Amino acid sequence: MNHQSCVTIQREWDIVAARQLGRDIARKTGFGTVDQARIATAISEIARNIYLYARDGKVCFDVIENMDQKGMSILATDSGPGIDDVGQVMEDGFSTSGGLGAGLPGVKRLMDEFDIKSEIGKGTEIKAIKWVR
Repeated sequence: MNHQSCVTIQREWDIVAARQLGRDIARKTGFGTVDQARIATAISEIARNIYLYARDGKVCFDVIENMDQKGMSILATDSGPGIDDVGQVMEDGFSTSGGLGAGLPGVKRLMDEFDIKSEIGKGTEIKAIKWVR
């Protein structure tokens, strides 16, 4: 049973749409307000990266369940230039946009599971999961 919902990221406004949809799904999944805020912040960072660096991509949300846990999966994909050095972008304080550099390391801290795959010239895929506590 797949309840996946996606938001295409092409304009700055799409970042807000992804954040709102993700927060709404998190609330319906049973996350408390603090975790809803964490998830919304992670979505904003991921969607903003697509907008800034890839110009076109999507963020998809899925409610996931295993035997004793319920959670939410965020899958972000783009066909942008890819990330040259994934290790470098995962370092705290690294920023190419002049921002605070909380970016992807911040997303990793906010979520329970985090995985990134990137290929130069082909794009980037980020998967993040948060479990209801």
